[in-house]
Amino acid sequence: MEVYKISHEDMMKWCSIPEDQLVGHPDSKVDLKIFDSRRATMEMAGNMMADEVKKNNAEGKITKWILGSGPEDQFQTFIDRVNNERISLKNLYIFHMDFGLDWNSRTFPEGNNWHSPQGRMKVRFYGKIDPELNVPEEQRIWPTLQDLDLVDRKIEELGGVDTLWAGIGYKGLVAWCESPTNPYQRITEEMYINMKTKIVNVSYEKVVEASERVFGGCYDMIPHQAVTIGMKSMLSAKRAVCMIPTGEWKMTVLRVLMFSDATLEYPCTLLPKYIPEVVVLADKHTATHPLSLPEIILSNENQR
Repeated sequence: MEVYKISHEDMMKWCSIPEDQLVGHPDSKVDLKIFDSRRATMEMAGNMMADEVKKNNAEGKITKWILGSGPEDQFQTFIDRVNNERISLKNLYIFHMDFGLDWNSRTFPEGNNWHSPQGRMKVRFYGKIDPELNVPEEQRIWPTLQDLDLVDRKIEELGGVDTLWAGIGYKGLVAWCESPTNPYQRITEEMYINMKTKIVNVSYEKVVEASERVFGGCYDMIPHQAVTIGMKSMLSAKRAVCMIPTGEWKMTVLRVLMFSDATLEYPCTLLPKYIPEVVVLADKHTATHPLSLPEIILSNENQR
């Protein structure tokens, strides 16, 4: 595999930069904005979503997004503004990122739960928007097992997307696009950036991380496969907004996204190389790396 390995020296240097020196750092490859809390961070994301649609509506343009079903804190701010300000979503196209598959590699039954982002978004996002303003159903576009090319084909027809709204995994995944781990597959950067919507195997690392962070270590809750939009469509975006207010799990990947050259070791580092504008929203806690402090403070939680 053509995987540039980040050096130990670089990693230590990036993680040691004090939080108050990150915004506007001369070596940063992204536009970082830091907020006092997760709530403030995600409210900003929701306001940015509303502002973009409102601006494009005023200019008579359609709006095209790639949007994950999580994180979802920002949705309420967006929904409130849409309903209160009567912002029409009739010209909004939403391409949903991904969904997990069950043990038999089939779609989970639709419902308002973690295993069904389709059902969850129907209830927690679309279901809260005034029907007179809502996104037309034919413009809510999910990847499908029946036609894996559907999303990529439609995005290409529309000339790419305006904004990629993304959370970032602790090892840099975007959607379910993880770092290649199979030593018998020589995946190059050129191959990776042209990846289409596909079925992927979820790495053991991701199973552990997601189950520990969300489900109290219950590994059974994490799907072993997923359908994900590929890098090719994501990199068609004019702008990426990355939301990283997740605390300890994301302290290092925030620094990697800011400072690293593009590397398949952390797929998120491809975003600043290929997308013209990358905005990163983080809270102060996530931006304060333990290695940047005068001495590492061990809490009861991380002394185990």
